[in-house]
Amino acid sequence: MRPNGTAIRAIREAQKMSLRVLQQKTGLDRGYLSRMERGHIQEPADTPLQQVAAALRVTTDAITHKEKT
Repeated sequence: MRPNGTAIRAIREAQKMSLRVLQQKTGLDRGYLSRMERGHIQEPADTPLQQVAAALRVTTDAITHKEKT
């Protein structure tokens, strides 16, 4: 699954959550989260995506790009 950084940032900002708070909720490095939001992380492991989705209280589908078939 490829993260949709635009969606991650939009959801996070809509919830008025800072990157620092997302870091605290996920346990992931803030720089890693920032790179994910900017589209620099193309193929993360499933676990970080699940952690971000759980912290944002959304499904992983809401923060990933749909695979082209």
